[in-house]
Amino acid sequence: MDVFLSQPLTARIATDGPSVRPVWFLWEESAFWVLTGPWTKLFHRVSVDAQIALVVDVCDIATGLVRQVIARGRAELVPFDVPRGHRKLVRYLGTDESRWDSRFVRYLHDDPDQRGTMWLRLTPSSLTAHDLSYTATR
Repeated sequence: MDVFLSQPLTARIATDGPSVRPVWFLWEESAFWVLTGPWTKLFHRVSVDAQIALVVDVCDIATGLVRQVIARGRAELVPFDVPRGHRKLVRYLGTDESRWDSRFVRYLHDDPDQRGTMWLRLTPSSLTAHDLSYTATR
């Protein structure tokens, strides 16, 4: 599961409402870390009701690779730290910051307290992984 979750995949978070949104994440310390802040609906929804579900999955019909990880639990909004933010963005954008869109660079160089940048941390109370792969016949 750790190898699967170390890939730059997109997760989807479901909150009460219901509302589902795609997010980039970092899997560290047995928790999912998602960058958020007061400019997002996710931040406000979790502030009201912290129960969330998250799924990361892949489905490649050409190869038959089908894997999924499903997590549930109470999200926490915790202070943003730049080193973790850098690790998260490098996994999606590569190591050369000069090639990053300026939106992402700001998260690492703006004052997180002034901007309101936070982490949504989900330490799952329920975590399941499934390999539903099959032999492709094409």
